[in-house]
This record gives sequence, structure tokens and C-alpha cells, in this order.
Amino acid sequence: MVISNNPHNKEIAIRRRIANIFNKREDDFPSLREYNDYLEEVEDMTFNLIEGIDVAAIEARIAKYQEENTEQIMINRARKAEELAAALAASKGQPVQTDNDAAANQNSQAGFGAAPQGLYAPTFAGQPRPTGMAPQPLPLGGGDMLGYADDEETMRLRAERGAKAAGWSMEISRKRALEEAFGSMWVY
Repeated sequence: MVISNNPHNKEIAIRRRIANIFNKREDDFPSLREYNDYLEEVEDMTFNLIEGIDVAAIEARIAKYQEENTEQIMINRARKAEELAAALAASKGQPVQTDNDAAANQNSQAGFGAAPQGLYAPTFAGQPRPTGMAPQPLPLGGGDMLGYADDEETMRLRAERGAKAAGWSMEISRKRALEEAFGSMWVY
């Protein structure tokens, strides 16, 4: 792993890496005390990595933890990706799909084993990968792109409103032109 010389970027990279591996949640523990102990241990390792304290031993602990908990790490990554997909769908105003709805849509539309449209499938590196296509935005431009013919009056009104919205007015332009004209006259 290449980490830049900037200490801020180094800390961010280390924290992301550690959070990607040590991704257990409070509901994964029988008590709050055990969860807090876990968080404290993770923060101690993170701090020591950032400060360069006993790096070899910490890297060995990380590798051992990753090897022993590979399945749990992947489950938590998938759960996080599903929550991100649900949050994205909710922010777009779409109804949130439950696991049962997704399974029904998957079996009825795409056949068994296909990924449901619009959900995230976690990759091995831990970054969510979108599947499916989002709706594409409509192009912005003149009215004739959408099949409307603009007449002269409509075009004049658009230009006038656009200029007004930008803070431009005819009176200011006239005043400036007059000031420049009279300011450039030399009286002998």
C-alpha cells in the first residue's frame, strides 16, 4: 500500500483500510461493553499505525483477524452496500425494496441467479459496484430539441428574462455607454 507523505492523507487511508476490515456493528456483540472494547482496540491499532508504533505486530494482527473473519467481513460489506442502495433509493423518492421483494422480482423477471436491477453487488475490494442503469437525465437546450418551434416573440422574451436573471438591464448599459462616450471627450 502506497501512502503519501501528507499526514492527513496517510491517516485517511489508514482509517479507511481499518474500517473496511474491522467492520462489525453493535448488534454483532452480546453486550455494549464488548462492542466498546472492540472499538477501543480498533482505535488503538489505528492510532499506532498512523504514528508508526509497532507496525509489524499490528499488520500481523490485522492479517490474522482478516483470515479468521473473512466471511463476517464480506457479510458486513454486503449489508453496508444494501443500506447505501436503500438510502440512495429513498433519496430519489423510490420505494425501498425488501429482500423478499427483490427475490420475487429476481426470480420472475431475470431468472434464478441474476443480480436484481439497481442494487449494489459488493466486490472483493470492498467498494460497492452498481449494477443496472440509472435513469438518464433529459438534455438541456433549445425548445426545438424537444420538438417545439420557437417563434420570434418567445425567443425575445427568453433573452430578456435571461438577461434580467443575470442582473443585466438596458438602463445600466445605456448609462455606461454615455459615461464612456462623454468621458473620452477632450475639451481644449
